[in-house]
Amino acid sequence: MMRDEQLLERIIVNPKVMVGKPVIRGTRLTVEYILNLLAHGATVEEILQEYKGLTHEDIQACILFATKALESTVFMPLSVEPA
Repeated sequence: MMRDEQLLERIIVNPKVMVGKPVIRGTRLTVEYILNLLAHGATVEEILQEYKGLTHEDIQACILFATKALESTVFMPLSVEPA
């Protein structure tokens, strides 16, 4: 199993690539795009089949990156549940 630091090295931020959005190193696939695929029901295997250069670790890195990014985020509710 890879350490957090090793996984996070797979994600880069470069203002010249995808307008500075975090991407998987060596690709133009954003973390946001991969997470959106997962959120809408794509499986890891489906993503790996569609994007041949990706690895399981790349997808793990996207999830870890999002987790780390949310650690210090204060949330505003998107909707209010009825009482």
